[in-house]
Amino acid sequence: MKHSLAIQEEITLFKKTIEAFAKKEIEPFYNKWEEEGMIPKEFWKKLGDAGLLCVDLPEQYGGIGAPFQFAAGIVDEFSRLGYYSISGNLAVHSNIVAHYILNSGTEEQKLRYLPKMASGDFIGAVAMTEPGAGSDLQGIRTTAVPLPSGEYRISGSKTFISNGQNFDFVIVVAKTNTAVPAAKGTTLFIMDAESPGLTKGKKLKKIGLHSADTSELFFDNVIVSHKQILGEVDSGFITLMKELPRERTILAVGACGAMEGALAMTIDYLHEREAFGKPLSNLQVIRHKIAEMVTEAKVNRAYVNHCLALLAENQLSTADASIAKLSATEAQGRVVDGCLQLFGGYGYMEEYPISRAYTDARVQRIYGGTSEIMKEIISKDILGK
Repeated sequence: MKHSLAIQEEITLFKKTIEAFAKKEIEPFYNKWEEEGMIPKEFWKKLGDAGLLCVDLPEQYGGIGAPFQFAAGIVDEFSRLGYYSISGNLAVHSNIVAHYILNSGTEEQKLRYLPKMASGDFIGAVAMTEPGAGSDLQGIRTTAVPLPSGEYRISGSKTFISNGQNFDFVIVVAKTNTAVPAAKGTTLFIMDAESPGLTKGKKLKKIGLHSADTSELFFDNVIVSHKQILGEVDSGFITLMKELPRERTILAVGACGAMEGALAMTIDYLHEREAFGKPLSNLQVIRHKIAEMVTEAKVNRAYVNHCLALLAENQLSTADASIAKLSATEAQGRVVDGCLQLFGGYGYMEEYPISRAYTDARVQRIYGGTSEIMKEIISKDILGK
């Protein structure tokens, strides 16, 4: 295994490639996508052609077998550059959905879906959250009823689904045994977008992440084959729990990138603007505020990097991932708010990217498990149930 410093040097070079890609393929179009409320589906092919999707998958499934830190680096860099709508949906596709299939799928499922995910021909989504359940995965009501044919009939609805308009397939969490708690009676199904009875609802309007397609989904007696079961019947909750540390760590990585990007643009602004006859960067109250925020960003970065290293070795606990997610996303909210404040009135104007950083940051403390849920997980680990 390569020394961590050697990997870090390679990741730094890799991020320069990502930055060059973003300058050509995102920067000229991103404002338009945000205004239109959608990232074009063909952009995913460009990501695939550039080798920016599912890079940590084994080569036989379309990846390049890179260490997980490289996959995290893509989310990190897009977040640092301010393309939060892309980094979030890409993380769902490459770092969450692909790994559900890689770690729990049959060989047939892996060969059908993973290479096309890596190329951008297929866009993946995962449907966990329901209107009445929120962060409580044990409160789901979507059901999958077994049929004499061996197929399953799925009925119910989901909400807040990332890639909800563009997806080609979605992993659906459904109850297969209603007589027991969801933790013991839940199954995951891979459902193709064209399945009869599956309806993509309206694209939800959000205060941030405008071009990230987030939608409702409705299942009206959708019939799926037993071959579309992901993992074991009635063991879906276990699969979800195994993968949640990865999801929460990736959210923490995005938070660190976003903080560093917001700080960089704020520091540039403070050097340019003057107040009372001198640059804002010369005022002690502002200098101390920047010192506080950079300190918070660096401390969170160090812990998140620690969690990434543990995750790469398959040693990251749910509690530690929850600590990373809680700390980094809460810090992101404080830092981005502090940065906007230093822009003064201009920070409230949409033409300044800091305003987008501010609105896009708010959901980080909600999705992937709210901050309150993270605290409950952490406290149970420390104090017991």
